[in-house]
Amino acid sequence: MSEILKKIKLEIDNYAKDSNLTELQIVEKLEKHYFNKKVNDNLKLYKKGKKKVSDITKDLKISPRKFYAILERKKIEHKKYNKG
Repeated sequence: MSEILKKIKLEIDNYAKDSNLTELQIVEKLEKHYFNKKVNDNLKLYKKGKKKVSDITKDLKISPRKFYAILERKKIEHKKYNKG
């Protein structure tokens, strides 16, 4: 394990001792934080028309349906397609 990862692991262990969280809960919170940060960066580009849904879903590794659900939740206007 590299020196940087050892430092990160030590920080997570120390934080787990100080808080009521487990190491896994801390990692899940960090994952959620960085995912939301990446989503927000991509949404800015989507609003400006500089990035397509297909590119965003590839970057975030999510389905288009999940991305449209994020748009709905954040009340961002988008085209709605009828399957019929």
